[in-house]
Amino acid sequence: MLDARKAAILRAVVEEYIETAQPVGSATVARLPGLAVSSATVRNEMGLLEREGYLVQPHTSAGRVPTDKGYRFFVDCLTPPGALGAAQSQQVRDFFARAHGELEQVLHDTSRLLANVTDYAAVVTAPAHEVATILSVQLLGRGGGAVLMVAVLSDASVERRFFDVPATVTDGQLVTAGSHLSRVLVGAPMGLDVAIPATGDPTVDDVCRIALAHLQLGHGSEREPESVFVGGAARMAAAFDAIGTIRQVLTILEQQFVLVGLLQDVLSRGLSVAIGTEHGVVPLAGCSVVVAPYRVEGELVGSVGVLGPTRMHYDQALAAVAVVSQRLGRALTEGRSAG
Repeated sequence: MLDARKAAILRAVVEEYIETAQPVGSATVARLPGLAVSSATVRNEMGLLEREGYLVQPHTSAGRVPTDKGYRFFVDCLTPPGALGAAQSQQVRDFFARAHGELEQVLHDTSRLLANVTDYAAVVTAPAHEVATILSVQLLGRGGGAVLMVAVLSDASVERRFFDVPATVTDGQLVTAGSHLSRVLVGAPMGLDVAIPATGDPTVDDVCRIALAHLQLGHGSEREPESVFVGGAARMAAAFDAIGTIRQVLTILEQQFVLVGLLQDVLSRGLSVAIGTEHGVVPLAGCSVVVAPYRVEGELVGSVGVLGPTRMHYDQALAAVAVVSQRLGRALTEGRSAG
């Protein structure tokens, strides 16, 4: 632990650097309100903080900037609980008052909301379909043997599959097959190995078999990877000066498996914030991640997070992620109950 004076000086350096993105000198810190110490004293304490790994001096005669260790101490010990501003709180309330419809659209819009509120890139992971159950199945003929299957799931997502059947299959047989599939599949979890009983009509049975294969409910089927919705990726470009860094960050934001693994790893370690190299994703060494889980009917099903530079406004990011994750979980729980 740092003594009170070192902690106050470290807080001043971190807060000033977050605001200006410029190395902070001792004279600047000494002029800040609340620190009744001389510039020489501040300079001496900053030298000690540097030796202890909390600050670093980019080059001779420059001021200091926080290290990952400095940011960690700031987040864990110096940052008071944040709260959304009135305008941001109203923006969140207005959004969730009208956040209805298909799950994918709600999550996509939630990522954009969080990006707008924080001004950082936002990431929202979708619930895995394996935890959802089937509410209904419909088969719709599209002419020439083409069929559209629509399956509505309990998490408000919709699975759509196109497949072909013999052109001799009638609309009546499609309706019968869809009804039969619904009777068997409604309430079944996605990913369950389901056997479809025979109907007595070989054509209807064939349609059911083809539909089931395309719905990927059969034994050994592979589900699509967990969906990730990213909002505000372009905002990251304004956070870094180096084009190479921007390119690396934007590339990572396009890699779903990396993002899912990153958020899950942070949460599994009991963290709400991972700073710089703490999260282990080398191209994001200059970034911090703030993340929170969201729950539907008490079950943890996904996560909400923001990705920004290490000099992010941690109090505001923590407050925004906490509020949005809670409101998203509540909205999806209410939507499931209504369904």
